Amino acid sequence: MNHLRTAILLAGMTALFMAVGYVIGGSGGMAIAFAVALAMNAFSYWNSGSMVLSMYGAREVDARSAPEFYGMVQQLAQRANLPMPRVYIIDNPQPNAFATGRNPQNAAVAASTGLLDTLTREEVAGVMAHELAHVKNYDTLTMTVTATLAGAIGMLANFAFLFGGNRDNNNGGFGVIGTIAIMILAPIGAMIVQMAISRSREYVADREGAEICGEPMWLASALAKIAGSAQRIPNNAAEHNPATAHMFIINPLSGERMDNLFSTHPDTGNRIAALQQLATSMGRSGGGFAPRPQPAERAAGPWGGTRRGPWG
Repeated sequence: MNHLRTAILLAGMTALFMAVGYVIGGSGGMAIAFAVALAMNAFSYWNSGSMVLSMYGAREVDARSAPEFYGMVQQLAQRANLPMPRVYIIDNPQPNAFATGRNPQNAAVAASTGLLDTLTREEVAGVMAHELAHVKNYDTLTMTVTATLAGAIGMLANFAFLFGGNRDNNNGGFGVIGTIAIMILAPIGAMIVQMAISRSREYVADREGAEICGEPMWLASALAKIAGSAQRIPNNAAEHNPATAHMFIINPLSGERMDNLFSTHPDTGNRIAALQQLATSMGRSGGGFAPRPQPAERAAGPWGGTRRGPWG
């Protein structure tokens, strides 16, 4: 049902894109907008992962540069029956994480240094299992395409404002009224669709991520810590790229936190409550996946630096 809902919402996003094209250029503009939408989706399909990682200055790590963190992701990927994704670390004090890539064979997961500094080993495992659930469900592709279309709709709406309706649409005053309506309503509609897709997929990834690591309360504890820190610690890269905010496990932007139509993520309290119910049904209270311990004499932390963090 969630996949069907996502497909319907993506179709609605494409229809909005075409509607803006129609206001700008009539039926010809609508056809051009449709072609542009296809081209943008194709570009996003092949380049979305590298683009997002570059926006955040992510640094790829491996078993030598970040043995503990890389080994944890490797174990979780095996438990999820996924190919090993590329692993990245973002030098940012805000604790957060995201996944990207067009499919499981070309996926990447990224965590901030703030996440590795402030969370326990078990909480980090819960977060990365959540991100791997996104990879497994192809959410990374869906969310990137949605963000691309939402940004394009806003851009076209600005064009509609600058150039107005075409001559075919001027009859009955539709050129002026229609242009103003599209300029205001299309970006709002695109945002609503984008947020609806993101919220529905977060609940699914929470549940499946908890099943991957075997302990829902690890993720619940991590969500509580990340949500509290995200409100206090700014993420400047995210503020400059707000269209990517829905890709993170917790909204990296300051602002709305309620579980309503305009939020990028479900309310954290609702997510934690759902995980608590899942833990009860699973009969879990602290077992599950056990991250592989590393030798005590290893000098590098999980991000490959000199600090070890609370779980190094």
